[in-house]
Amino acid sequence: MSGVDAPQPPFPALFNFRDVGGYRNRDGRTVRRRRLYRSDSLHRIDETDRAAFTALGIRTVIDLRRPTEVARDGRVPAYDGLTYRHIHPEHRDWAEQRYQPGTSLARYLADRYADLAQTGTAGLAEAVGLIADSATAPVVVHCVAGKDRTGIVCALTLSVLGVSDADIAEDYALSSEASARFSAWLAATAPHTEEPPPPFLASPAEAMALFLTELREGHGSVEGYLRHAGVTDDQLTALRDHLLD
Repeated sequence: MSGVDAPQPPFPALFNFRDVGGYRNRDGRTVRRRRLYRSDSLHRIDETDRAAFTALGIRTVIDLRRPTEVARDGRVPAYDGLTYRHIHPEHRDWAEQRYQPGTSLARYLADRYADLAQTGTAGLAEAVGLIADSATAPVVVHCVAGKDRTGIVCALTLSVLGVSDADIAEDYALSSEASARFSAWLAATAPHTEEPPPPFLASPAEAMALFLTELREGHGSVEGYLRHAGVTDDQLTALRDHLLD
């Protein structure tokens, strides 16, 4: 394990913003910091956050939310020099397959991620392709909670970079701490709002480990899945060239 932790986000109204860098891969190389960030929804940042956001040098925001979510909540502020890309990986609404209390939460989440990987290939490929382009960096990728759609994009990226499944699952599981911070904020700011159900808050490492294992069973490797989705060999090479030291 790399021991990468989840520092407090630099923005008061964000709970799952963090650098994806710092992990070592199988060859002993390290994922570069300050190139790829992950976050929950950036619509909550405002003008008071401009200095902190600008200091990160972020050039590109990849927003993975559904069009209805963007319309409902809004998007990241249109700061000068910031490119906004809305990429929606098609996937079924979780309300159509509700979690049954008492069953395996990790299994439920892994199945939802497998569904997304099956139906959202074009969007996932576009997101990974953008991350692979050094001209877009630094990039921040986000969805609503920053753990599911964002978690999959980051997991696919880290896997291609040669990071172990254990470290990828560790990074994914850090979102549980973020969910706890979000729940506390929600209780303080909107005490009458009902807390989201368990799948929207939990990030058990086992869920990501299951997803990656079963993705390989279906496609031979994560690289095989991404090629199937439309990511080119040149993009995979570019991803490693600019995200590994």
